Amino acid sequence: MENLNVIERACSILACRSAAQKAEAALAMRQYWETSAKEYLDCSSCAPDHPGRPDTPQLVAPSDVPRRRLGTSEGRGALLHAVAHIELNAIDLAADMIARFAPHPLLRGTLQSKFIEDWTRVCAEEAKHYLLLAKRLGELGLTYGDLPAHNGLWEAAHNTRFDIAARLAIAPMVLEARGLDVTPSMIKKLTNVGDMDSVAVLNVIYEEEVGHVKIGAFWFQTVAELQNKSPIPYFHRLVGTHFAGKLKPPFNVQARTLAGLTQDYYEPLADY
Repeated sequence: MENLNVIERACSILACRSAAQKAEAALAMRQYWETSAKEYLDCSSCAPDHPGRPDTPQLVAPSDVPRRRLGTSEGRGALLHAVAHIELNAIDLAADMIARFAPHPLLRGTLQSKFIEDWTRVCAEEAKHYLLLAKRLGELGLTYGDLPAHNGLWEAAHNTRFDIAARLAIAPMVLEARGLDVTPSMIKKLTNVGDMDSVAVLNVIYEEEVGHVKIGAFWFQTVAELQNKSPIPYFHRLVGTHFAGKLKPPFNVQARTLAGLTQDYYEPLADY
């Protein structure tokens, strides 16, 4: 990929079918960006509508994804497999953010450079998360793909592929923010059963996901202002259009606030 620019590299990540190679390519893209000339890239999007995927896992309805008690190694493996699938999707979401939206006419010059800076960082950190989870799964006798998974995260990305503001609202500010709500309870349950190796992995993911949601919120607010829209009512309108149902409490108010999501973003949309 020596002659590819960063947007073309993001497209190559999306096209890659191997989960491990996708993760390694994401790390390499970040390294390339950190050492390359930060020039404005006046090109069109090369993003595919659907990313490359390995032959497994089998994709099923969310209700059919296995859930087991965390007191068993099988149950902990099922939990970490589900998280690994989320992180693999998150690599593609960050790569798609670059491939699809970095050429957006709103993002010119230094704005585009800052956008790529942020999303190559997110993509590399999601890749790190996936590789940590894959290693931990191996220690539990599993390989990514051994258990069924669902495709809901990518479906949300696909449904917002024509609108940068909608993508930013739904992917980082709704779906990834949900991870901030539920991960602490997963960490607590794994701590209670003494699985501190898995806890260590989830702690890394949790701490860095706060930053990812913060990046999403920053770019949503930036895009809203560039479009002369007030961010909070714009967010409410986009979520109402592109997200089925209401947001599920309880919310991790502290982490969401650290990530730039004040309560007036999400509380009016909550299912109380």
